[in-house]
Amino acid sequence: MSGMHLSECPFCNGERFSTVFVYEAPPRGEVRFEFSGTSRYHREVLRCEGCGHFQSLHAMDTAGFYEQQYVSTTYGADGLRRAFDRITALDPANSDNVGRVGRILDFARGRLTAPQAENRQPTVLDVGSGLCVFLHRMKEAGWRCTALDPDGRAVAHAREVVGIEAVCGDFLSANRLGPFDLIAFNKVLEHVQNPVGMLARSAMHLSKDGFVYVELPDGEMAVQEGPEREEFFIEHHHIFSAASLAMLGARAGFSVRVIERLREPSSKYTLRAFMVAI
Repeated sequence: MSGMHLSECPFCNGERFSTVFVYEAPPRGEVRFEFSGTSRYHREVLRCEGCGHFQSLHAMDTAGFYEQQYVSTTYGADGLRRAFDRITALDPANSDNVGRVGRILDFARGRLTAPQAENRQPTVLDVGSGLCVFLHRMKEAGWRCTALDPDGRAVAHAREVVGIEAVCGDFLSANRLGPFDLIAFNKVLEHVQNPVGMLARSAMHLSKDGFVYVELPDGEMAVQEGPEREEFFIEHHHIFSAASLAMLGARAGFSVRVIERLREPSSKYTLRAFMVAI
């Protein structure tokens, strides 16, 4: 029986949920973080019966997780550079990032006119930049790039290895950002408790014709393969459906122009969307 409860879906306001998975130990492949490896592990994934959105519920303490623990445990002391080099060296046919950047550039060509008219580089902010492989390729494509990450090591990596501007901090409290022609949330909003609030804040940092790119785990496809799919790992508070992604954009004050579903070369099930502020 489920011991976890939700009163209301944050996207459709539904009040009916079904328990999809119950975990009494980390699933195979999940990183053992300090907070999940030193306390009793109990976690449940519930699905909204209205919009199909999934939420992962547990009582483990994740305070300060992304300031230090996430990078340390996921990549190790010097693993950022190793992981960056490995991913940037992938054959384009095997790279999630190459497909991501190509799709964004296609959308930008049909959306952005100001940079060309003003004879300037288009600008991009990547929220939760991590390894910075995305901005590395955007820089190669001629964009002026800014990384934002709460971990100082990721920020130093962006500056020293990728050679771009970088800000250390929380997007919800960072000031004097932008404006940017593009703000990207690449596999970021599933990690926060309030994705609507974070997405809504991006509107204040967009240029007049700017747009937002959102990429999220696709729970509707992943659930068909069972509880060990990485889309349902502990670091993901939210796992989206196509409907909840559309509602996320609307609740945050955006017009959702495109939603696409794909299985990436890495085998991740992914939803991606392009949005413009209303």
